[in-house]
Amino acid sequence: MMRFVLSRLTHSLMVLFGVSLLTFAFLKLAPGDYFEQMRMNPQISPGEVAALRAAYGLDRSLPVTYLLWVKSVLRGNLGFSFAFNSPVWPLLKVRAANTLLLTLTALLGSWLLAVPWGVWAAARHGGWLDRVSSLVTASLLAIPDVLIALALLALALRTGWFPAGGMHSLAAESLGAAARWRDLVWHLALPVLALIAGLLPVQIWHVRSALLEVLDAPFIRAARGHGIPPGRLLFRHVLPVAANPLISLFGVSIGTLLSGSLLIEVVMSWPGIGPLLLQAILERDVYVVVAAVLCSTAFLVTGNLLADVLLHVVDPRIRAM
Repeated sequence: MMRFVLSRLTHSLMVLFGVSLLTFAFLKLAPGDYFEQMRMNPQISPGEVAALRAAYGLDRSLPVTYLLWVKSVLRGNLGFSFAFNSPVWPLLKVRAANTLLLTLTALLGSWLLAVPWGVWAAARHGGWLDRVSSLVTASLLAIPDVLIALALLALALRTGWFPAGGMHSLAAESLGAAARWRDLVWHLALPVLALIAGLLPVQIWHVRSALLEVLDAPFIRAARGHGIPPGRLLFRHVLPVAANPLISLFGVSIGTLLSGSLLIEVVMSWPGIGPLLLQAILERDVYVVVAAVLCSTAFLVTGNLLADVLLHVVDPRIRAM
C-alpha cells in the first residue's frame, strides 16, 4: 500500500509541476502585465514603470522568474499579489477553504442522491418509471450550468426565500454560533443546488449502468433464486460488486465540480477561488493566477489520488498487479 501511495503521489507532484510551469509560460508569453496600464497615466514616468517591473522580477526571463516563484513557494508565500499588495497565500487560503466547503458539500449531496436514484432506476430497468427517470436526467444534462445558476439567482431575487449571493449575512457577526451556522447553510443552498443539478445526471447514469452490468451475473441470479429480498440484493450484493467504476467516477466528479464551481462562484457571488481568479486574470496579477490554477489542480489531483487508493483497497485484483 505504501509503495502504491508513494507512486501515485509522485505522479501527482509531477502533474502539479507541469501545470505550474505551463501556466507560468502562457502568462509570460501573453502581451502586457500588471504594470503595463500604468504607462497610460501621465503622472507615472516610463522609468518608474520599468523600476516596478524590475523590482517584482517581471523583466527577467521565464526560467529565472519561475525559479524565483518556486523559492517563494518554498517559503510559503506562493508569490506576491500586485493588486492586493500582499503575499498570495494569505489571500488564497481563505478562498480555497470556501471553494472546498462548497465543492465537498455538493459532492456529498450529489452522491447521496445519485446512489439511491441510480439503484432505483436500475431495479426498474425498461419500465415507465425508468423512462421518466431517464427523461429527467437527460433534461438536466441538456441545461447549461450557467443557466441553472442564473435561474436559481433569479428565484432568490424575486422571492427573497434565499440569499442572492455571498457567504454570510451582513449581521452574521452579531449572531450566535447556531444562528451563524444556519446563515451559512442558507447561503450555501443555492450554489450547492446549482452544482448538484449539473453533476447529478452523469452520476445517476453511471450508477444505473454499473448495476445493470452486474444484475445479470450468474451469482446474482443464484442469490435471487435463494429468495434474498430485492432491496438487500441490490445494496448488499450488487452495489459492492459494481463499486469500481463508481469509485473512479468519484475522482472525476471532483474535477467536474471544481470546474463548475469556479463559474457558479462568479455568478452567485460565492467568495471562493473563482471570483479571485477572474479578478486576477482581468488585472493580470500573474502570481495569483498561477496559485489559483495550481490550487484547483491540487484539489483535482487529491480527488484522483483518493479514488486510486480506494480502488486499491476494495479491489484485490489491483493489489495483485
